[in-house]
Amino acid sequence: MALKNKKSLGQNWLKNRDILLDIADSASVEDTETVLEIGPGLGTLTSALFKFFDKVISVELDDRLAENLPKSFPGKNLQVVHDDVLKLDIDTLELPEKYVVAGNIPYYITSPIIDKFLHVKHKPQKIVFLVQKEVAERVAAGKGEHTILSLAAQNLAEVSLGPVVLREFFTPPPKVDSQVIILEPREEAQVSDKAITLAKLGFSSPRKKLISNLVVALRKPKEELEKIFVEQGLDLNVRPADLELQDWEKLVQVIAK
Repeated sequence: MALKNKKSLGQNWLKNRDILLDIADSASVEDTETVLEIGPGLGTLTSALFKFFDKVISVELDDRLAENLPKSFPGKNLQVVHDDVLKLDIDTLELPEKYVVAGNIPYYITSPIIDKFLHVKHKPQKIVFLVQKEVAERVAAGKGEHTILSLAAQNLAEVSLGPVVLREFFTPPPKVDSQVIILEPREEAQVSDKAITLAKLGFSSPRKKLISNLVVALRKPKEELEKIFVEQGLDLNVRPADLELQDWEKLVQVIAK
């Protein structure tokens, strides 16, 4: 009996072999034999991952799929963990020193999953997720288009974009196209937690002028913040999306004095 997708879990299955192999190839790292797969579903990406990795550890929330997956890979070094990845303590898994993370991720958990794997104690060498194209672009955004998601992710990882996957390649087809996002965790964050916290306050109303957001969030006189902006060489009309990570660090250092 064919397994039907659960809309509540955001299940859209990709079956194009060439695309799946491209995703698996994007996740591959020399001398790394283990991949932690998030949401294997029917196992189509799992199959592609076995072309590049000796061991696959798959975390699956759907009990039907978790039970069925091992039957599709007899003789393969596959470990299935039936759990919610957002609740799972990754550091309790028997992961080797070197491992990568890969998966086709539902929209509604994209941000928390990225955040989770960038903050685990035992960091992966690479994180490769297939997500909604718009979300991938937001994570990889640059100056003038930054979001709090791009700043938080780029603070902890090198971020790049992989291939676009059109919606018609999925079953059932989602309403939007998808894209591969590749994150390579840094050994150290680029800026302090205080800088990211300030950025979150600055993005409280992303389309408004940054100084207006900070006046409300920090409860500081506008004249005081205007003076700080001028001293830091920031345009008084600058918006949150225009600042790079180092701009937030400089700003928080001055404001904290």
